[in-house]
Amino acid sequence: MHILVTNDDGVHAPGLLALAQAVRKIADKVTILAPDHNWSASGHVKTLHRPLRVNETELADGTFAWACDGAPSDCVALAQLGFIPEEIDLVVSGINPNANIGHDVTYSGTVTAAMEAAIWGIPGVAVSLDRPEDFSGAVDYQHAAEAARRIIHWLWEQESMPKDAILNINIPYGPLYEMKGFRLTRQGLRIYRDELVRRLDPRGKPYYWIGGDAPIGVEEPGTDYGSLSAGYISITPIQLDLTCQSMMAWMQDLGFEGDLQVS
Repeated sequence: MHILVTNDDGVHAPGLLALAQAVRKIADKVTILAPDHNWSASGHVKTLHRPLRVNETELADGTFAWACDGAPSDCVALAQLGFIPEEIDLVVSGINPNANIGHDVTYSGTVTAAMEAAIWGIPGVAVSLDRPEDFSGAVDYQHAAEAARRIIHWLWEQESMPKDAILNINIPYGPLYEMKGFRLTRQGLRIYRDELVRRLDPRGKPYYWIGGDAPIGVEEPGTDYGSLSAGYISITPIQLDLTCQSMMAWMQDLGFEGDLQVS
């Protein structure tokens, strides 16, 4: 198995190193191609207006890696388009230091790297750590990396993981023995508490920050947020088909299909 490891925090982020070290135990080959700087909350980006540059780099443990000045999704696209000559079997993105749950998946560069993999017909896995908001100091990614390794290993052994889907994995912060287990979940409701902060620069011209308190969520059973809050590892299968089936059914019931009569 050949695994491509990427992230949105930058190639030298400690979460990526921990993840790469973990998946080496189950892969025949691990290639690292990640952004050369932080792309958090970048969403699903495709860089078309400028050239992309890729440089060699070395991680903290001496591991060779590629650093790209594009987005996480660019890294996956470059690899699949031929920058990495060997066929890629699986894309694993992370480990993000904060959870990616609910509507976060549309903002997250971690998740959208896995989405890019699905576009190319490669299974994609996004891994995020639910670091407490008041946490300070160095983040320990080792337990999350081991949990991710176990999940990925089990999935790969089934030999039939869908290639058009993404797994969004969110892991509680702390040692493995404190985690209650794995839960298959659906996307929950994320509640954002953004505020617009208006300030003036030294020349008296206004500029703006999107600030506010950290987002929260609804602790509903069966959801990513609810399961994570209860101490479980949340595993949410995501698909690229965003069709709203309920609205489609509603419009069909209203007789929307057919010739459009304009008055």
